[in-house]
Amino acid sequence: MSRFRRLFAIAAMSTVAFAATVAQAQEKLTVAFIPGIASDPFFLAMEKGARAAAEKLGIELIWQGSASEYSPQSQLPFVDAALAQDIDVLILVPTDPDSLQPSVQRAEAAGIPVITVDTTVTDQAYLTSHITGDNVDGGRQAAKTLAEQIGGEGKVFIMSGSPSATTNTLREQGFREELAANYPKIEIVGREYANSQPANATSAINTVLLNHPDLVGIFAIDGTSGTGAVAALRNSNVVGKVKLVGYDAYKAQVDALQEGVFTALVAQQPAREAELALEYAKAKVTGEGADKIEKSVVIPNVVMTKDNFAETGSSIYSD
Repeated sequence: MSRFRRLFAIAAMSTVAFAATVAQAQEKLTVAFIPGIASDPFFLAMEKGARAAAEKLGIELIWQGSASEYSPQSQLPFVDAALAQDIDVLILVPTDPDSLQPSVQRAEAAGIPVITVDTTVTDQAYLTSHITGDNVDGGRQAAKTLAEQIGGEGKVFIMSGSPSATTNTLREQGFREELAANYPKIEIVGREYANSQPANATSAINTVLLNHPDLVGIFAIDGTSGTGAVAALRNSNVVGKVKLVGYDAYKAQVDALQEGVFTALVAQQPAREAELALEYAKAKVTGEGADKIEKSVVIPNVVMTKDNFAETGSSIYSD
Protein backbone atom coordinates (compact mmCIF):
# COMPACT_ATOMS: atom_id res chain seq x y z
CA MET A 1 0.00 0.00 0.00
CA SER A 2 1.42 3.38 -0.98
CA ARG A 3 2.02 6.21 1.45
CA PHE A 4 -0.89 8.11 -0.08
CA ARG A 5 -3.37 5.26 0.39
CA ARG A 6 -2.13 4.54 3.95
CA LEU A 7 -2.82 8.15 4.84
CA PHE A 8 -6.31 7.88 3.42
CA ALA A 9 -7.03 4.78 5.51
CA ILE A 10 -5.88 6.52 8.69
CA ALA A 11 -7.83 9.63 7.79
CA ALA A 12 -11.11 7.75 7.90
CA MET A 13 -10.83 7.64 11.74
CA SER A 14 -12.07 11.20 12.21
CA THR A 15 -13.40 14.09 10.19
CA VAL A 16 -10.79 16.51 11.49
CA ALA A 17 -7.94 14.08 10.89
CA PHE A 18 -9.36 13.30 7.47
CA ALA A 19 -9.24 16.93 6.34
CA ALA A 20 -5.71 17.46 7.64
CA THR A 21 -4.39 14.24 6.23
CA VAL A 22 -5.95 14.74 2.80
CA ALA A 23 -4.10 18.04 2.49
CA GLN A 24 -0.86 16.35 3.48
CA ALA A 25 -1.50 13.40 1.18
CA GLN A 26 -2.21 15.59 -1.81
CA GLU A 27 1.17 17.25 -1.33
CA LYS A 28 2.84 13.85 -1.33
CA LEU A 29 1.07 12.14 -4.24
CA THR A 30 3.93 10.49 -6.14
CA VAL A 31 3.72 9.51 -9.80
CA ALA A 32 6.44 7.67 -11.73
CA PHE A 33 6.49 8.45 -15.46
CA ILE A 34 8.68 6.15 -17.60
CA PRO A 35 9.10 7.36 -21.22
CA GLY A 36 10.22 5.28 -24.19
CA ILE A 37 13.58 7.05 -24.52
CA ALA A 38 14.28 10.11 -22.40
CA SER A 39 16.57 11.91 -24.86
CA ASP A 40 14.18 11.92 -27.84
CA PRO A 41 12.65 15.36 -28.60
CA PHE A 42 9.16 13.82 -28.63
CA PHE A 43 9.65 12.65 -25.06
CA LEU A 44 11.41 15.86 -24.07
CA ALA A 45 8.24 17.69 -25.14
CA MET A 46 6.23 15.14 -23.18
CA GLU A 47 8.44 15.69 -20.13
CA LYS A 48 7.94 19.44 -20.35
CA GLY A 49 4.16 18.92 -20.34
CA ALA A 50 4.40 16.42 -17.49
CA ARG A 51 6.48 18.69 -15.27
CA ALA A 52 4.18 21.67 -15.87
CA ALA A 53 1.14 19.54 -15.02
CA ALA A 54 2.81 18.05 -11.93
CA GLU A 55 3.57 21.51 -10.58
CA LYS A 56 0.04 22.67 -11.24
CA LEU A 57 -1.54 19.59 -9.64
CA GLY A 58 0.80 19.34 -6.65
CA ILE A 59 2.26 15.99 -7.74
CA GLU A 60 5.74 14.72 -6.98
CA LEU A 61 6.90 13.53 -10.40
CA ILE A 62 9.56 10.87 -10.91
CA TRP A 63 10.63 11.06 -14.57
CA GLN A 64 13.22 8.49 -15.55
CA GLY A 65 14.11 6.50 -18.64
CA SER A 66 16.87 5.34 -20.94
CA ALA A 67 18.84 8.14 -22.57
CA SER A 68 20.14 6.10 -25.47
CA GLU A 69 17.87 3.28 -26.61
CA TYR A 70 14.18 2.57 -27.20
CA SER A 71 13.87 -1.06 -26.16
CA PRO A 72 12.35 -3.19 -23.39
CA GLN A 73 15.85 -4.22 -22.29
CA SER A 74 16.81 -0.61 -21.59
CA GLN A 75 13.40 0.40 -20.20
CA LEU A 76 12.68 -2.43 -17.77
CA PRO A 77 15.34 -1.44 -15.17
CA PHE A 78 13.69 1.97 -14.84
CA VAL A 79 10.24 0.41 -14.49
CA ASP A 80 11.55 -2.02 -11.88
CA ALA A 81 13.16 0.83 -9.96
CA ALA A 82 9.90 2.81 -10.01
CA LEU A 83 7.85 -0.13 -8.75
CA ALA A 84 10.35 -0.62 -5.92
CA GLN A 85 9.63 2.91 -4.71
CA ASP A 86 6.60 4.12 -2.75
CA ILE A 87 4.66 5.41 -5.75
CA ASP A 88 0.93 6.02 -6.09
CA VAL A 89 0.57 5.76 -9.88
CA LEU A 90 2.72 4.41 -12.71
CA ILE A 91 2.54 6.19 -16.09
CA LEU A 92 4.26 4.12 -18.73
CA VAL A 93 5.23 4.36 -22.41
CA PRO A 94 5.74 0.64 -23.14
CA THR A 95 8.52 -0.04 -25.65
CA ASP A 96 7.02 -3.47 -26.31
CA PRO A 97 3.40 -4.54 -25.62
CA ASP A 98 4.31 -8.06 -24.43
CA SER A 99 7.60 -7.43 -22.63
CA LEU A 100 6.07 -4.72 -20.43
CA GLN A 101 2.91 -6.69 -19.62
CA PRO A 102 4.48 -8.37 -16.53
CA SER A 103 5.31 -4.90 -15.15
CA VAL A 104 1.66 -3.95 -15.37
CA GLN A 105 0.78 -7.18 -13.59
CA ARG A 106 3.28 -6.36 -10.83
CA ALA A 107 1.71 -2.93 -10.42
CA GLU A 108 -1.74 -4.51 -10.27
CA ALA A 109 -0.60 -6.93 -7.56
CA ALA A 110 0.70 -3.95 -5.56
CA GLY A 111 -2.50 -1.96 -6.07
CA ILE A 112 -0.74 0.72 -8.13
CA PRO A 113 -2.89 2.21 -10.93
CA VAL A 114 -1.26 2.21 -14.38
CA ILE A 115 -1.80 4.64 -17.25
CA THR A 116 -0.15 4.07 -20.62
CA VAL A 117 0.74 6.95 -22.92
CA ASP A 118 1.62 6.90 -26.63
CA THR A 119 2.12 3.11 -26.78
CA THR A 120 0.42 0.44 -24.67
CA VAL A 121 0.47 -3.19 -23.55
CA THR A 122 -1.28 -6.20 -25.04
CA ASP A 123 -3.82 -6.67 -22.23
CA GLN A 124 -5.29 -3.31 -21.29
CA ALA A 125 -7.91 -4.62 -18.85
CA TYR A 126 -6.20 -3.29 -15.70
CA LEU A 127 -5.21 0.08 -17.14
CA THR A 128 -6.85 3.19 -15.77
CA SER A 129 -6.50 4.74 -19.22
CA HIS A 130 -4.52 4.61 -22.44
CA ILE A 131 -3.79 8.01 -23.99
CA THR A 132 -2.33 8.30 -27.47
CA GLY A 133 -2.38 10.06 -30.79
CA ASP A 134 -4.55 8.64 -33.59
CA ASN A 135 -1.86 6.45 -35.10
CA VAL A 136 -3.94 4.59 -37.68
CA ASP A 137 -5.36 7.87 -38.93
CA GLY A 138 -1.85 9.37 -38.87
CA GLY A 139 -0.69 6.60 -41.18
CA ARG A 140 -3.66 7.17 -43.44
CA GLN A 141 -3.00 10.90 -43.57
CA ALA A 142 0.65 10.22 -44.39
CA ALA A 143 -0.41 7.93 -47.24
CA LYS A 144 -2.89 10.45 -48.65
CA THR A 145 -0.37 13.28 -48.47
CA LEU A 146 2.45 11.25 -50.02
CA ALA A 147 0.12 9.96 -52.77
CA GLU A 148 -0.86 13.50 -53.69
CA GLN A 149 2.77 14.61 -53.78
CA ILE A 150 3.87 11.78 -56.12
CA GLY A 151 0.87 11.98 -58.42
CA GLY A 152 -0.78 8.79 -57.21
CA GLU A 153 1.77 6.34 -58.63
CA GLY A 154 5.30 5.04 -58.22
CA LYS A 155 7.49 3.19 -55.74
CA VAL A 156 7.56 4.10 -52.05
CA PHE A 157 9.43 2.80 -48.99
CA ILE A 158 8.50 2.56 -45.31
CA MET A 159 11.23 3.49 -42.80
CA SER A 160 9.95 2.31 -39.43
CA GLY A 161 11.35 2.62 -35.94
CA SER A 162 10.53 -0.59 -34.11
CA PRO A 163 8.77 -3.83 -35.01
CA SER A 164 7.07 -3.98 -31.62
CA ALA A 165 6.10 -0.39 -30.72
CA THR A 166 2.32 -0.20 -31.04
CA THR A 167 2.46 3.33 -32.42
CA ASN A 168 4.73 2.21 -35.27
CA THR A 169 2.67 -0.83 -36.17
CA LEU A 170 -0.59 1.16 -36.18
CA ARG A 171 0.89 3.91 -38.36
CA GLU A 172 2.14 1.34 -40.83
CA GLN A 173 -1.27 -0.33 -40.77
CA GLY A 174 -3.04 2.93 -41.63
CA PHE A 175 -0.51 3.75 -44.34
CA ARG A 176 -0.80 0.36 -46.04
CA GLU A 177 -4.60 0.28 -45.77
CA GLU A 178 -5.00 3.70 -47.35
CA LEU A 179 -2.70 2.91 -50.27
CA ALA A 180 -4.29 -0.49 -50.86
CA ALA A 181 -7.81 0.96 -50.82
CA ASN A 182 -7.30 4.07 -52.92
CA TYR A 183 -3.94 4.10 -54.71
CA PRO A 184 -3.42 0.85 -56.65
CA LYS A 185 -0.62 2.37 -58.75
CA ILE A 186 1.61 2.93 -55.73
CA GLU A 187 3.97 0.05 -54.87
CA ILE A 188 5.55 -0.39 -51.43
CA VAL A 189 9.01 -1.80 -52.18
CA GLY A 190 10.07 -2.55 -48.63
CA ARG A 191 10.22 -1.69 -44.94
CA GLU A 192 13.15 -1.57 -42.53
CA TYR A 193 13.61 -0.64 -38.84
CA ALA A 194 15.89 2.02 -37.36
CA ASN A 195 15.60 0.75 -33.76
CA SER A 196 16.29 4.19 -32.24
CA GLN A 197 19.42 4.73 -34.33
CA PRO A 198 19.30 7.36 -37.13
CA ALA A 199 22.37 5.77 -38.74
CA ASN A 200 20.38 2.57 -39.26
CA ALA A 201 17.72 4.51 -41.15
CA THR A 202 20.34 6.30 -43.26
CA SER A 203 21.97 3.00 -44.20
CA ALA A 204 18.65 1.33 -45.05
CA ILE A 205 17.52 4.19 -47.27
CA ASN A 206 20.89 4.39 -49.01
CA THR A 207 20.46 0.73 -49.93
CA VAL A 208 16.89 1.22 -51.13
CA LEU A 209 17.94 4.16 -53.31
CA LEU A 210 20.64 2.00 -54.90
CA ASN A 211 18.24 -0.89 -55.53
CA HIS A 212 15.37 1.35 -56.66
CA PRO A 213 16.74 4.47 -58.39
CA ASP A 214 13.15 5.23 -59.46
CA LEU A 215 11.95 5.51 -55.84
CA VAL A 216 9.60 8.50 -55.50
CA GLY A 217 8.51 8.49 -51.86
CA ILE A 218 9.38 7.54 -48.28
CA PHE A 219 7.23 7.35 -45.16
CA ALA A 220 9.42 7.78 -42.05
CA ILE A 221 7.24 6.43 -39.26
CA ASP A 222 8.95 8.10 -36.28
CA GLY A 223 11.38 10.90 -35.47
CA THR A 224 14.52 8.77 -35.42
CA SER A 225 13.66 7.28 -38.79
CA GLY A 226 13.02 10.76 -40.11
CA THR A 227 16.40 12.04 -38.95
CA GLY A 228 18.15 9.19 -40.74
CA ALA A 229 16.02 9.65 -43.85
CA VAL A 230 16.95 13.33 -44.10
CA ALA A 231 20.65 12.45 -44.01
CA ALA A 232 20.21 9.78 -46.68
CA LEU A 233 18.36 12.06 -49.08
CA ARG A 234 20.93 14.82 -48.64
CA ASN A 235 23.84 12.43 -49.12
CA SER A 236 22.29 11.01 -52.30
CA ASN A 237 21.39 14.42 -53.74
CA VAL A 238 17.74 13.44 -54.23
CA VAL A 239 16.14 16.11 -52.03
CA GLY A 240 12.93 17.16 -53.73
CA LYS A 241 13.00 14.23 -56.16
CA VAL A 242 12.06 11.74 -53.45
CA LYS A 243 9.14 12.99 -51.36
CA LEU A 244 9.60 12.41 -47.63
CA VAL A 245 6.64 12.34 -45.26
CA GLY A 246 7.69 12.08 -41.63
CA TYR A 247 6.09 11.68 -38.22
CA ASP A 248 6.50 14.13 -35.34
CA ALA A 249 7.51 17.78 -35.43
CA TYR A 250 10.92 18.21 -33.81
CA LYS A 251 12.55 21.56 -34.45
CA ALA A 252 15.18 19.96 -36.69
CA GLN A 253 12.44 18.24 -38.68
CA VAL A 254 10.47 21.44 -39.06
CA ASP A 255 13.64 23.19 -40.25
CA ALA A 256 14.08 20.39 -42.81
CA LEU A 257 10.45 20.84 -43.85
CA GLN A 258 11.07 24.53 -44.47
CA GLU A 259 14.15 23.59 -46.53
CA GLY A 260 12.11 21.15 -48.64
CA VAL A 261 13.72 17.91 -47.45
CA PHE A 262 10.58 16.78 -45.65
CA THR A 263 7.50 17.38 -47.76
CA ALA A 264 5.08 16.82 -44.85
CA LEU A 265 5.08 15.99 -41.14
CA VAL A 266 2.36 14.32 -39.08
CA ALA A 267 2.51 16.09 -35.73
CA GLN A 268 1.25 14.73 -32.41
CA GLN A 269 0.57 16.49 -29.09
CA PRO A 270 2.96 14.85 -26.59
CA ALA A 271 2.70 17.58 -23.96
CA ARG A 272 -1.10 17.28 -23.92
CA GLU A 273 -0.87 13.49 -23.61
CA ALA A 274 1.33 13.85 -20.52
CA GLU A 275 -0.84 16.56 -19.00
CA LEU A 276 -3.97 14.44 -19.32
CA ALA A 277 -2.20 11.37 -17.91
CA LEU A 278 -1.26 13.28 -14.74
CA GLU A 279 -4.78 14.69 -14.41
CA TYR A 280 -6.13 11.15 -14.60
CA ALA A 281 -3.52 9.90 -12.13
CA LYS A 282 -4.62 12.36 -9.49
CA ALA A 283 -8.30 11.75 -10.16
CA LYS A 284 -7.83 7.98 -9.88
CA VAL A 285 -6.16 8.16 -6.47
CA THR A 286 -8.16 10.98 -4.88
CA GLY A 287 -11.51 10.13 -6.47
CA GLU A 288 -12.04 13.77 -7.35
CA GLY A 289 -13.02 13.90 -11.02
CA ALA A 290 -12.69 10.12 -11.38
CA ASP A 291 -15.99 10.01 -13.28
CA LYS A 292 -14.33 11.98 -16.09
CA ILE A 293 -11.56 9.43 -16.70
CA GLU A 294 -11.87 7.82 -20.13
CA LYS A 295 -10.53 4.31 -20.63
CA SER A 296 -9.17 5.20 -24.05
CA VAL A 297 -8.27 8.66 -25.33
CA VAL A 298 -7.19 9.37 -28.90
CA ILE A 299 -5.81 12.85 -29.53
CA PRO A 300 -6.00 14.14 -33.15
CA ASN A 301 -2.93 14.70 -35.32
CA VAL A 302 -1.97 17.68 -37.45
CA VAL A 303 -0.51 17.32 -40.97
CA MET A 304 2.11 20.02 -41.41
CA THR A 305 3.40 21.13 -44.81
CA LYS A 306 5.38 24.10 -46.02
CA ASP A 307 2.22 25.51 -47.60
CA ASN A 308 0.06 25.32 -44.46
CA PHE A 309 2.81 26.14 -41.95
CA ALA A 310 1.19 29.44 -40.96
CA GLU A 311 -1.75 27.44 -39.58
CA THR A 312 0.09 24.36 -38.27
CA GLY A 313 3.45 25.73 -37.11
CA SER A 314 2.28 25.95 -33.50
CA SER A 315 2.41 22.11 -33.37
CA ILE A 316 6.24 22.09 -33.32
CA TYR A 317 7.59 20.19 -30.30
CA SER A 318 9.34 22.41 -27.75
CA ASP A 319 11.97 20.84 -25.50
